[in-house]
Amino acid sequence: MMGTKALIAAPYNRSVVTSPKVAEIGRGRMDDGKLLSKEEREEFMSMFPQLIRDLTEIPEYRDMDDTNRWLARVMHYNVPHGKRNRGLATALAYRYLAKELTDENVKLSYVLGWCVEILQAYFLVADDIMDESQTRRGRPCWYKVDDLGDNAFNDAILLESNLYMLLKKYFRNKDYYADLVDVMHDVNHKTIYGQSLDTRTGMEKKLETYTMDRYAAIVKYKTCFYSFYLPVRLGMAMVGMNDPDVLQQVRTVTLEMGHFFQVQDDYLDCFGDPAVTGKIGTDIQDSKCSWLFVVASQKCTPEQKKYLWENYGQNDPEKIARVKKLYIELEMPQTFSLYEEQTYNLICTHIRQMSEKLPKQLFYDMVNKIYKRSV
Repeated sequence: MMGTKALIAAPYNRSVVTSPKVAEIGRGRMDDGKLLSKEEREEFMSMFPQLIRDLTEIPEYRDMDDTNRWLARVMHYNVPHGKRNRGLATALAYRYLAKELTDENVKLSYVLGWCVEILQAYFLVADDIMDESQTRRGRPCWYKVDDLGDNAFNDAILLESNLYMLLKKYFRNKDYYADLVDVMHDVNHKTIYGQSLDTRTGMEKKLETYTMDRYAAIVKYKTCFYSFYLPVRLGMAMVGMNDPDVLQQVRTVTLEMGHFFQVQDDYLDCFGDPAVTGKIGTDIQDSKCSWLFVVASQKCTPEQKKYLWENYGQNDPEKIARVKKLYIELEMPQTFSLYEEQTYNLICTHIRQMSEKLPKQLFYDMVNKIYKRSV
């Protein structure tokens, strides 16, 4: 049976709502949402080749043909092959928030969505190098292609710089352009801070510092802002929604979703099927401050904790297997399942309590998209 230790995983130490009726608020309304149709998703995808042309046919860079061709290759390999949840969420947020849709603004929401996807690709290219990951989205990580190695860092920077070129091309004459650039810079900065803390934590391997507070800080900055807050915030910028109280509510709920998402990611890194997730987990050997390690350390007996710490953070298949076996003995899959259900209910409760100025179904759609995910 699960004890109270299972609740240690709840983000920000909030009390957990367990009523099944709360969960049904979100689940029962999915058919009422504005989820993008197949045709709209195809329209979103069709924008990508145009954006590559925009970036590789800039008159000022006509004497950089070789670099333009390389940029096209970097973009094609790294940007469009994921689930595109962040980009589609950006377009979806605009649809929910806009009082009146226009063809031009729908197209611009797609451009913004692709900017978020490019930002994601920039983070992933760099992250895979630092983590020495092998696969991403079912294919070799970019730095593994043609033995690029650390040279791929420049490609990460190339991706980042070009998303701002797209913002300039499509939005510089919009009255909300400065807001878009400010938000993108701010979220980029926060994510880099989270990546720095995550990387240094793994390098130092001071397991006594792997607390739930540190984990929450890493996740908040490395994952939550760009994955969930950014798409909604960009949609709000497009429609001129800037009420501080409303912005704070959006921030609170989207950060909760991001924490939820990262806990799922940590679980799938260990227990997910690489054939489904598209990547081979490395959190154990990389000595990551992961949700599994933090909660397992809290559930351990002193003897188990000593055993866990002796085997964690070492690139040895036998020691990795020992850690996974101990996780199973500690019933971490069951603990995760309980956490997932309770946290989903909690997020749905907070959505229900949001301002009537906000389209609550947008947030139900977002959390339902990740609930019980396997990839």
